[in-house]
Amino acid sequence: MKIGAHVSAAGGVDKSVERAHDLGCECFQIFSRSPQGGSAPELTKEVVANFKAELKKYKINNFYIHTPYFINFASSKRRVAMGSIQVVREELERGSLLGAKYVMTHLGSAKDFGLEKSIQLTIIGFKELLKNYTGSCELLIEMSAGSGAIIGSSFEEVAKLFEGVKHKKLSGVCFDTAHMYATGYDFRTTKALNKTLAEFDSLIGIDRLKLIHANDSKVELGSRIDRHANIGQGKLGLKAFEILIADKRLKNIDLILETPGDEERLKDVKLLKKIRKNKLGH
Repeated sequence: MKIGAHVSAAGGVDKSVERAHDLGCECFQIFSRSPQGGSAPELTKEVVANFKAELKKYKINNFYIHTPYFINFASSKRRVAMGSIQVVREELERGSLLGAKYVMTHLGSAKDFGLEKSIQLTIIGFKELLKNYTGSCELLIEMSAGSGAIIGSSFEEVAKLFEGVKHKKLSGVCFDTAHMYATGYDFRTTKALNKTLAEFDSLIGIDRLKLIHANDSKVELGSRIDRHANIGQGKLGLKAFEILIADKRLKNIDLILETPGDEERLKDVKLLKKIRKNKLGH
């Protein structure tokens, strides 16, 4: 289990590695393009070489790419739906070029077509973006907080996507602790975590749990609102992260912080490392 955080790639992705190092990250996550949209900055040979040299310099092996926020495979606007397919495919290609382990994406909203049709449109979109894809970077579905008509907040919905797509490069799930708690999945006690992971395993398969976004939650269990808090300062509380880190089923899964504020996130990285040392001895 490596511990890291989302860091800025402003000025070029090759600038992100030092920022991750300065936060004490053992792994990290970036946007390789603006999360709000627009064309992606070119990954020149020089940028890629500099990025890989920085990874080697700071001895960081695992990093991840998050797709932009506008992704919606089930949009009634063809420009948005087709753009989502194109952008996620581009991010996989860019991730392969840089050596990213995974690209993770949200799925979008079911407000235009209803849940069942939207899931089918998302399956079609995934199949299209993965067509003839042979890169090294793999795709993850990030579980959402369930606000509004957002797709992918329940294990049942995500399971339908894996059943429908069946592609080896759609390899798993990114489990966001704040999103899952907001949806109604509890893990503040060992018993609650066991129940949540058992349900995940039954519907999706525990082997598909590939990455964890470690965020405390500003909102209550089941509130279906996406509001991240710093570790130990939200409704989840410090004990939930102690239980999570101590669970042997999760020992090889990296934790990525998306908590507010650079200074606060630095403290969060140190705090999770301290918990890991206390619970796992390293």
